Amino acid sequence: MFEKVLIANRGEIALRVNRACKEMGIATVAIHSTADAEAMHVRLADESVCVGPPPASQSYLNIPAIIAACEITGADAVHPGYGFLSENARFAEIVKAHGKTFIGPLPEHIRLMGDKIAAKQAVQSLGMPVVPGSSGAINSDIEAVRLAEEIGFPVIVKAAAGGGGRGMKIARSAGELSSALSTARAEANAAFGDASVYLEKYLERPRHIEIQIIADSQGKVVHLGERDCSLQRRHQKVWEEAPSPAVNTEMRDRIGRVVTQGLTQLGYLGVGTVEFLYENGSFYFIEMNTRLQVEHPVTELVTGLDLVREQIRIAAGAALEFDQGDVTISGHAIECRINAENPFTFTPSPGKITEFHAPGGLGVRMDSAAYSGYRIPPYYDSLVGKLIVHGRSRNECLMRLRRALDELVVGGIETTIPLFQELIREPDILDGDYNIHWLEKYLAGRKS
Repeated sequence: MFEKVLIANRGEIALRVNRACKEMGIATVAIHSTADAEAMHVRLADESVCVGPPPASQSYLNIPAIIAACEITGADAVHPGYGFLSENARFAEIVKAHGKTFIGPLPEHIRLMGDKIAAKQAVQSLGMPVVPGSSGAINSDIEAVRLAEEIGFPVIVKAAAGGGGRGMKIARSAGELSSALSTARAEANAAFGDASVYLEKYLERPRHIEIQIIADSQGKVVHLGERDCSLQRRHQKVWEEAPSPAVNTEMRDRIGRVVTQGLTQLGYLGVGTVEFLYENGSFYFIEMNTRLQVEHPVTELVTGLDLVREQIRIAAGAALEFDQGDVTISGHAIECRINAENPFTFTPSPGKITEFHAPGGLGVRMDSAAYSGYRIPPYYDSLVGKLIVHGRSRNECLMRLRRALDELVVGGIETTIPLFQELIREPDILDGDYNIHWLEKYLAGRKS
């Protein structure tokens, strides 16, 4: 097992990894920018190293500085968390070249799944269902129109190297397609340095269902059920739950079996999430995230497994201690992402937290690095924390979430707490009857 792990991240996920390491008897190193000198993950780690000024490009994305921090502190492994360098294949290779262990998938799998076109082709060859669309990048508007007419409008143009909703445009007719292509290419080039785009059939009322998997170095791949991440704004997840209100045991077993068989063939290692659109009983692959997900706690609460602990064990060469038949889904869990934003316009609200009180009680978990007096910096993601609740049933979970939201206090800045206090009373949410477009329609209707 590792003696010392450097956590190449910040905020609540750095704190989450730190806690797992401490419970395993592993020493920890926190990295931080000058803006995060007083952050909780820095305070609680055994050691800390400043890796640069506030901009992420000069600190949390500064690979030479992070590798130097490893050398200085004698860390023998690096956990990237999520975001930043977590899906950077080159970083994983550099960590290995310096004699350290990257706690994550193999670089070749990170690189493969980071290219959305190559990923789609790969999983299709592994037997996973995909959304009808182009087999590769679209090279001309004429080709795009021909393909769109074959699969039927509406279609969606997506950036090949995309993520976070950037470089994605919908076209409902041939007349709209040329504009969608040019806009998506421009956004993709600006965001990712790659203007390549591809085309897919646009599903009107799908849910976003993702399958959590975990794989060891002995070739065992196990799935841990699904998460429903359909409540989104501009393709950014807001609310996640497990299991999905729309997926039954038969569907879960079917898609889980397809995913585990495919990733076994691929020789995947570590944790990962395979994301699908789900509509009318059919699943369609959209992407795979080769890292820990923000929403991993809901899976932990319904399975009783510590995903970060398993990540670390697998990276150290240990075998999974359980088989597929040992995984059971118990009860229901929901996560709300509490951001430092206006709850309805989503305008960022950095600043000093004057009051902070986390809710408690049975089945309530608050993953946050915030505290009273902490200043939310304007340089990074606006996540204040994640409120996660667990109940024996979805109804119990919803009632517990309502109570926990009323207890949660974050003073001095605007947060998205009021949005969730509204959502928890909406009939569609209570019934589990929503799709990936529901939240944006709700917000638009609220303004009118």
